[in-house]
Amino acid sequence: MEPIKIKEKGMRPSKMPDICAGGVHCATETEMILYGLKTCDTCRKALKSLPEAEFVDVRADGMPEGVLEMALAQFGTALVNTRSTTWRGLSEEQRGQAPLDLLRAHPTLMKRPLIVVGDGQMHLGWTAQTRTALGVS
Repeated sequence: MEPIKIKEKGMRPSKMPDICAGGVHCATETEMILYGLKTCDTCRKALKSLPEAEFVDVRADGMPEGVLEMALAQFGTALVNTRSTTWRGLSEEQRGQAPLDLLRAHPTLMKRPLIVVGDGQMHLGWTAQTRTALGVS
């Protein structure tokens, strides 16, 4: 996992201190990171519409802890995709775990895509609302 360097000292968005810790997958004010799966059709559609976004495959590269914590704080249990194949393969005991623990152990359980914009905005899914917020038609 190649770290993204903040271009100039002081460019770290104030809303994203945990994401930027250590410079790993850190977005500057104008950058955008799309977390998802390279095999996910919805993620591919989003990436096609957002060619400037950096793509991070959560299966191959994992998910930075700070991003995961902030996404869970913002989206709550909606971050866990209970319609996924991974979810259906979990035991009842595993399903009862805390969402953060589940997503750490099984990053493919995350609803996709998770889009992080450098100014601190986070968007979950590729809905009409997300596309409008990102200026994509």
